[in-house]
Parts: sequence; structure tokens; C-alpha cells
Amino acid sequence: TKWQLSEICENPKFIIDGANRTDICQGELGDCWLLAAIACLTLNEKLLYRVIPPDQSFTENYAGIFHFQFWRYGEWIDVVVDDRIPTCKNQLVFTKSFRQNEFWSALLEKAYAKVHGSYEALKGGNTLEAMEDFTGGVTEFFELPEAPKELYKIMRKALERGSLMGCSIDLDIFFLFNLILRKHGFSRQIQNRLLQSVFRSDICCIFQVVSASEMETRTDQGLVKGHAYSITGLEEVGKDTRIRLIRLRNPWGWVLWKGPCSKEWSTISKGDKENLTKQTMEASEFWMCFDDFKRNYTKLEMCNLTPDTLQGDERQSWTVSINQGRWVRGSSAGGCRNFPDTFWTNPQYRMQLYEEDDDPEDEQVACTVVVALMQKGRRMQRYQGAKFLTIGFSIYEVMRGQNEHLQKDFFLYTASKAKCKTYINLREVTARFRLPPGEYVIIPTTFQPHQDGEFILRPIVFVSDRARANKEIEHDGILGEKKKKPKRKLLQPEEETEEEKQFRAIYEQIAGEDMQICANELKTVMKNVLAKRDEIKTTEGFSLETCRSMIALMDTDGTGKLNLQEFKHLWKKIKEWQLIFKRYDKDKSSSISSFEMRNAVNDAGFHLRKQLYDILAMRYADEHLNIDFDSYICCFVRLEGMFRAFNAFDKDGDGIIKLNVLEWLQLTMYS
Repeated sequence: TKWQLSEICENPKFIIDGANRTDICQGELGDCWLLAAIACLTLNEKLLYRVIPPDQSFTENYAGIFHFQFWRYGEWIDVVVDDRIPTCKNQLVFTKSFRQNEFWSALLEKAYAKVHGSYEALKGGNTLEAMEDFTGGVTEFFELPEAPKELYKIMRKALERGSLMGCSIDLDIFFLFNLILRKHGFSRQIQNRLLQSVFRSDICCIFQVVSASEMETRTDQGLVKGHAYSITGLEEVGKDTRIRLIRLRNPWGWVLWKGPCSKEWSTISKGDKENLTKQTMEASEFWMCFDDFKRNYTKLEMCNLTPDTLQGDERQSWTVSINQGRWVRGSSAGGCRNFPDTFWTNPQYRMQLYEEDDDPEDEQVACTVVVALMQKGRRMQRYQGAKFLTIGFSIYEVMRGQNEHLQKDFFLYTASKAKCKTYINLREVTARFRLPPGEYVIIPTTFQPHQDGEFILRPIVFVSDRARANKEIEHDGILGEKKKKPKRKLLQPEEETEEEKQFRAIYEQIAGEDMQICANELKTVMKNVLAKRDEIKTTEGFSLETCRSMIALMDTDGTGKLNLQEFKHLWKKIKEWQLIFKRYDKDKSSSISSFEMRNAVNDAGFHLRKQLYDILAMRYADEHLNIDFDSYICCFVRLEGMFRAFNAFDKDGDGIIKLNVLEWLQLTMYS
């Protein structure tokens, strides 16, 4: 049941004595990952009140609604919700505060559920997701058994910069697998047999069928596996021997930690212990020795705040750029390096590193960069069956000033300088690298080719506030420009041959007395001509729609027909384009891969941006991602026609035209 909060509480309050981490107690929903992020958010008041505008209440200007702000894929959005919250027997079902009349955390959870489509969509997740949505930061995570030696230093600097952090204990996969098999009544003998055949793909399915309550199992020390904890502080105590400590919080609101078990704890003075106790907030927080933390937890999650989020210049020690992109089946969804024929077609982004890290203790000349690749909108589409794609990226060093889209041969003979540790089906994949100063290209990809998806690529460069912005690689020139370059000998038209004389006779026979042909007559002429050319295997010739586009291209007198001279000019164009087609029709199937269309268009002298290559693939490729000769010629005819029409309107030659609605209709409808 959903009740208005004023109906279940006599004196409801939005926030009482400030929003803090004791106001967050988990309910029946398995969203501890979200609550851990909210707890971290409360540590930074300026960040908190950007997400939760404080000038709201149940009394002054009350209208039954509240609003919150979240970062969504590069921009901040405002989300409005009413104050009707799911309840059972007048008690909140999901997140609640320890104060029964305080409701900011419950309303924040509802707003976040609205962004993702439902409360159901919040079951199971990654703390980093919510941290990003609350801050717009760039996230990274560390596997604690493999963490760098300077981990404490990294975490301390992160807290000083205002970064948010969380941690968790991974479930043992074999324990989890047995749990599922027992749930479905399999005998122990069958369980053992099935365990021997567990593969990585099976593991992805396992995590989708286990409920949040089943995944959360306790260790001997009282910590909960599969459960998200917030990291709320670091401290060093002791005079002679410095002891490193870490403060954690359990979103459940109480502590199950049976430690401390480290001998170091017993050496801490009574005064230091009392001071540490004062820093904790009731029973939801506890201190651990840092070594105990590394032994007991398996994963550390960190959200680095970007300069636009940070408050105060003293924290701005890096720059970040946001690059929106997409993978389009048949054009720019080339898959990983395992697919060399299509890998090169993936989007490519330039990264320029000019300044090395400013660390006097480090003798290595290198630049620190965190690369974050995030896929968009998949959690919201969960009810439609959408799952997170398996994504990753590679980084290649390139020569200074190299701006062109890197081709297939480059990747066949060049090794990557860096890459993500593994491809994984999470919302975001991040990795931290130290690279020598230079110029690089980042290639974001899905693991398998031909998978449509949208993404954001965010490189964050440390200690380099003069680093140049990242941009997707484009060829020289502007959108809508045709390259002016000398034609290669291969593209030079041949002199008139006997074949041309033959189709001239065919033309004169079909054209009739007016010596002009319409689209239907052009279709007949082309069919007869192509039948005499062995290199193009087609029985039907060109479609009527293609022939109409041909006439629109070559019809200079506006009659809707072609005369002999116009037809000869058209045939010259088709022969040039046919030579290019033949170059990429390697299996002589009279079709080319949609991935090769990019190179074919470039060879014809057209300059297009990435988005247009994607459009061409969607418009002209078939279900097998091939483009037949008819579709290929139709595409080139329309490109030629649109360039010609644009140039006719561009009187000043500045690459800008202004059209009224009639001119626009004339340009687009007759093409």
C-alpha cells in the first residue's frame, strides 16, 4: 500500500538536524549498494545538498511533492516525486530513518527508483553506480588481494579530494552455486558434477537468479558477504608506532563485526580509543585496523569527483572530458581485438598527455590517467529484457598530429599500450594507468561485434590541468565537404569502348523519338548494360527507386528525364564507383560488408563524420550487414546529389546555407 506520509505520521519532517548517515536504514529492498553510496554522500555537505535541495518541508510551501537532482550521463537532471511511500501496517517497507518522522532518505530512494523505472530495478547493483549518479564523478575499483602497496596513501588522498568510497566482500562462487542447486532440490552428487562444468558465462546467470537475502551471508567475524559498506574515515594513531585505522558503516544500521582481532588494536591507548569512539555515529559504524580491512574485504570502490563537482580550488588536481558515443550494428560496433576485421571500425578518441605526475618520490616519468567507459540506459530497460553489455577498451600510442581514423592494418601490426583488465558486463569499466607523455587513441568496444549501445567515455587526467580536451578522431575538413584531391589512376574513366557503343544503341532504341528516358526506361537500359558486365552478378539490375535517384542527380533541366549526354555522365560516375565496389567485394558476391562502406566512401572522395557512417549502415545494409551493388550505387548517387544541391545553395562558399520550407522540401523530396 502507498500512503501519504502525513497520513501515517502526525508530524512528518523532511530533514531533522541535518541529513547524516544514521538516517539511512535498509528495508526489504535489496539496495544496500545504493544506501552505502548515500551514507558516503552525507560526509560532504555541499555534495549532499546538491542532490537533496534542503529548502523543502512538509509545512512551508508544501505541495505534496519533493525534488532531487541526479547526474545522468553528462548532465544534471531534476526529478520530482510525490510523498506517497510504500508501507505495510503503517510502516515503511523500504529505506527509513531511525527517527520515525524523518523521510528524506525514503523520498530520495523513491526519486532514484523513478529515474530507473521502478523499485524493482534497484535490486542488486554496484555502489559505484549510485556514487556516480550523486556526484558525476569517475569511479574505479581495486581488488584488495591484488591492491597496490600504496593503497592507504591512495585512499587518504582520495578522501582529502572529497572522493566517495565503499567496500564489500565477494561471495565464493562455488558456495553460491551450491546454494542455488540446493534451493532447486539437486542432490549433492549432481551438485558436484555441475560444479565441474561451471564456466564464466554460467556465473553471469547465477547472480541474476539469487535474491539479495540469499547472497548476504556472514563471515566468522560477523561481516556480511555480498553486502555494501561505506568507508567514512581513515586515521593514524599512536606515538612511537603509527597504527592505520579505517572507519566503516553498515547500511543496516547495526554492526555485526566481532573484531577487532588484530594485535595492533590492543596497543592503542585508552585516550585514542575514546577519541575514535566519539567519531563513530551510534552502532552503525565501527573501526578496523587497516590490515584487518585488507584481509577481510575483497573489493574497494572509489568515486573521484570531477572538477565541476568539487567545491574549492584546492581539490582540483585533474581534468576530465565527457565523450558521448554509440556502437551501431554494421558500422561502428566492431567488437574487441578478437575480431580484427571489424575492430578498427569502433569509435576512436584522441588523448593527449603532456605533463608527468608531480610526485617527488617517484622517479618514473609518467602521467596518471583513469579511463572510465559507461554504457547508458541498460538498468532502466531491464524490464524489457535488456542486460548490461560486456564492454572494455584499449589504448594505443599514435604519432603526434595523427588525426585520421586508424585503419585495420594499424591494429594488425601495433600492440596496445594499455587496456582494461577484463571485459565485464557492468554499467562502467574503469582502469588507472601511468603512461609516458605522448598522444594516444582510446578504443571503447563491446566484447562481441554487432551489438548496438550508447556509451560515455571519460578520461580523467591527474596533475595535468593544462591537458587538452579529448575528442573523437575525425578526418580533416568540415561536415558537408567533399574532399578535393587528385583522382587516382585507378579511378580514371576508360575511353569509349565497343561496350559503350552497344549501350548507346540500346539507349536510342528505348528512348524513342524524344531521345529522353524516364526512371522505368532507365531501369531497362541499366539491366541490359549490366547483363553484359561479368564482374557485377545481378539479374535484376537497379531498382526503380535507385533509378529515380539517378535521374534526380543528373536531371539538370528539370524534366524528370535523362537525355543522352546526362546518361553518359551518369554512366561515367557508375563506372568509377563500380571500380571502388570491386575493390572491397573480395569474395565476388556482388556485395560488400557495411564495415567497409567507410573506406569505400572515402575512396570516392566524400568526407563524412562518424554519425553519417552509422546512418549509412542502418539505411543501406541488409540483415546480414551486407550492402549489395544496387544499395551501394543508390547511396553514392544520393551522396553526390546532396553535395551538389548543398553547393548550389552555398552562394558564399562558407559551408552554411539558409533554406525556407519550400526550398527544404524541394531539396529533400526530389533526391
